[in-house]
Amino acid sequence: MLYYLFNYLNSLDVPGAGLMNYITFRSGAALLLSLFIALVFGRRIIDRLQLMQVGEIIRDLGLEGQMKKTGTPTMGGLIIILSILVPCLLVGNLSSVYMLLMIVATLWLGTLGFLDDYLKMKRHNKDGMSGKFKIIGQVGLGVIVGVTMLYSPDIVIRENHEMETMAGEEMVITYTTEDVKSPQTTIPFVKNNNFNYEWLTEWMGDYAMTGAWVVFILVTIFVITATSNGANLTDGLDGLCTGTSAIIGVALAIMAYLGGNIIYSSYLNIMYIPGSSELVVFMAAFIGALIGFLWYNSYPAQVFMGDTGSLTIGGIIAVFAILIHKELLIPILCAIFFVEDLSVMIQVAYFRFTKKKYGEGRRIFKMTPLHHHFQKPGDGSIKALIQNPVRAVPESKIVTRFWIIGIFLAAITFVTLKIR
Repeated sequence: MLYYLFNYLNSLDVPGAGLMNYITFRSGAALLLSLFIALVFGRRIIDRLQLMQVGEIIRDLGLEGQMKKTGTPTMGGLIIILSILVPCLLVGNLSSVYMLLMIVATLWLGTLGFLDDYLKMKRHNKDGMSGKFKIIGQVGLGVIVGVTMLYSPDIVIRENHEMETMAGEEMVITYTTEDVKSPQTTIPFVKNNNFNYEWLTEWMGDYAMTGAWVVFILVTIFVITATSNGANLTDGLDGLCTGTSAIIGVALAIMAYLGGNIIYSSYLNIMYIPGSSELVVFMAAFIGALIGFLWYNSYPAQVFMGDTGSLTIGGIIAVFAILIHKELLIPILCAIFFVEDLSVMIQVAYFRFTKKKYGEGRRIFKMTPLHHHFQKPGDGSIKALIQNPVRAVPESKIVTRFWIIGIFLAAITFVTLKIR
């Protein structure tokens, strides 16, 4: 709203009104606004949740200090969602299809997570929404995002090409003169880091492009589902998902800014995405919301985000990466999410296999998701192939170490853009 007001004032030559035309100014304003809302109104929301007795239901897994968390207010994801949406509505350009898609993704998965948390509270157990309904919701969002990217005339790219000078000593990056609609993305470690999904469907002849967009939509669905569920599993320790996601958010914001600026895109030899710089405003609000929420969610947590927050956070990260054509960098940037995902899948598969083969289920990790493995002492009380660490690691130390790993992964993600 303020974006349009300032544009109107700028047309009247009001001094300072032109600041809203700068992405950096609006991004800074969005970050500060979201941080303020999370800190100030977050306290009031927590108090309201306490009055409503919306407390977390904790299963006794034999972890140190775990049962003390029983009754801690949950559904704190409402703080995150509110802190994101209000700044975007105030300083965001709501005519941008990129901004609108991010708002839709936030509301879509926020609603899905809220319904899951609500059912848990209503039934007084950890059994919320059926897993298949969560998947249907995530698949639905993937279809919406993929189809919108296919048909929206505002979602286009300009391909980057290397051209060698006459002397052969310098490489010059040039771009196509026209915006094109193409199912391309960025891949790491290769010289020409554009990957076109059409290469996978060339065998379809005249239908190759149609097939490429079908593949792209399927990839979109998979990335959104996997990342959203990965964030959900990572939300098991105080501040773990919040801090890790904030680090990922900073990395994605930088990528969006670089990809939306033709000068920086040229320097990095990555595709230029016209209009995508508006996404920086959204991600700034996302980062501010997470940092503000972390004020209350850090150990010992005064509030949990619940599925309302974790499903939303994972979906936002996935959709954002897809819109800036960096979805194939997600396995590196969000490796913590996927390792948490894989630890559960491997544990379940190995347990079922050994139970069928030996009549007794065996484990690889002491406990999953992986962060719980480090909380359990390796004293042999749980039969698992991996007993290290022998001594249980304090919760706050596990979280801090995961944050450090997240920073390391973010740095590697940027390095891959130049190592080719």
